[in-house]
Amino acid sequence: MAKVKKNRLVAPFVKWVGGKRQIMSSITKLMPKNIKDYKYIEPFIGGGAVLFHLQPKNGIINDFNEELINTYQVIKNNLAELIEDLKTHENTSEYFYEIRSLDREDNFEKLSKVKRASRVLYLNKTCFNGLYRVNNAGEFNAPFGRYKNPNIVNEPTLKAVSNYLNSNNIEILTGDYSKALKLADENSFVYLDPPYHPISEGSNFTGYVQGGFNMYDQVDLRIACDELNKKGIKFLLSNSASPFILDQYKDYNIEIVKAKRAINSNGSKRGDVDEVLIRNYE
Repeated sequence: MAKVKKNRLVAPFVKWVGGKRQIMSSITKLMPKNIKDYKYIEPFIGGGAVLFHLQPKNGIINDFNEELINTYQVIKNNLAELIEDLKTHENTSEYFYEIRSLDREDNFEKLSKVKRASRVLYLNKTCFNGLYRVNNAGEFNAPFGRYKNPNIVNEPTLKAVSNYLNSNNIEILTGDYSKALKLADENSFVYLDPPYHPISEGSNFTGYVQGGFNMYDQVDLRIACDELNKKGIKFLLSNSASPFILDQYKDYNIEIVKAKRAINSNGSKRGDVDEVLIRNYE
């Protein structure tokens, strides 16, 4: 089979906690050799680093974060309008907090899909550390970043991603990860990148969506992986190398990898941390 040339401009358009670019070589090394022959399913898409690295022709992506998935859909379907709207934003503290506060207003859901996607990208590029973070009420709460020249309108990447999503068979879903898993069969390969189980209280960051992802959610996910395994569906899962996760997945192949992470509230504990890549195949 001829090797398909990948477009390097197809890359994450948002910075997302736990992004996989730095451990990509470890992830791809453990993928099935004939990965191109599978339908690719990623139920926790986040910033999409693995999807955009692989650039599969057939796939299903999903995330519980509706604002994030709306942004994927707008990049696919309304690119020109999105780029025009992104050009209207201002890099000032006053303007930033005005845009950030929109999700606290009753008429937020009446905003157009394009305006909502534009807001997500603007806040991601201009907030402190570029992190998407919401509080328990589901409201964006990262502070202004005070960057001199943030790349608010990254046209080359947005155009490349839009072209990729339109020229391949990629279904975009939003909701619980189980929705995407129900569409998996023996011809599917599932990559799971859930919010990580915290190694310590200081490293606990599950602010992508309202309510977070707790220990019971992790157990439910492991049960879902057991179901995939029973059906003969190959999966690869990334998580923290916590004793709890190691115990949950003790019946599977576990590889420990090093990753640089900077989300611990204690600055001295940032740096190389152990993460796991878990799979149900050789």
